[in-house]
Amino acid sequence: MHDIPRLLDRLEALHGRAERRLAVDPLDELVACILSQHTSDINTARAFEGLRRAFPSWEAVAQAPAESVADAIRCGGLADTKAPRIQAVLRAVAARFGRMDLADLDAWPTPEARAFLMGLPGVGPKTAAIVLCFAMGRPVLPVDTHVFRVSWQLGLVPKQAGEARAHDLLQPLVPDELVYRFHIALIRHGRAVCRAQRPRCGECPLASVCPVGEAMVSGLPDPSADARLQGSHPQPGA
Repeated sequence: MHDIPRLLDRLEALHGRAERRLAVDPLDELVACILSQHTSDINTARAFEGLRRAFPSWEAVAQAPAESVADAIRCGGLADTKAPRIQAVLRAVAARFGRMDLADLDAWPTPEARAFLMGLPGVGPKTAAIVLCFAMGRPVLPVDTHVFRVSWQLGLVPKQAGEARAHDLLQPLVPDELVYRFHIALIRHGRAVCRAQRPRCGECPLASVCPVGEAMVSGLPDPSADARLQGSHPQPGA
């Protein structure tokens, strides 16, 4: 079994330690997450800014024709799908809390808050985790494509579990106080080193404890995606 704190030490020695950013409004974060689906961070920001410029409030977004909302977020891609989804989420929030505000979730236990978010139209485990982690400061681990890829290659989760189930499998492995830093470190590593195409295993500080990286560096055939670290593998930082 991996020693998560030592894994994190190695990753942060390469990529730096993530400092928690100032929390944003949970509903803003939720809408931004919907806008981010299947597009870049730059396009997400542009679409969010376009939405806020076009409408004075979330109430106005919910009440506008879907076509008008889609036009405001066109630069983010899939506008005709995202616009009605955003409106449905806003209406569901208003129906539950009497206003378009998620502030009341601060008083809810994390499991109940997560269940509520995942019950909203089009909201899955990653979006719920991002809102809880980034906007509400909860120790909930979001799993995106980078976090999932690095995790299964390290043997923390089986590849066939998929991103959605990986949330439940990874969460118990990471101490609460390390969740945010672990999430950011794996994203940085997945983008810079453990890339989907042409991974830079020879430069990876985790190669000696990664079944895939160890095979790549030594020139051996790749192990199965379900490989687990054995006791013979040195622990990070050892």
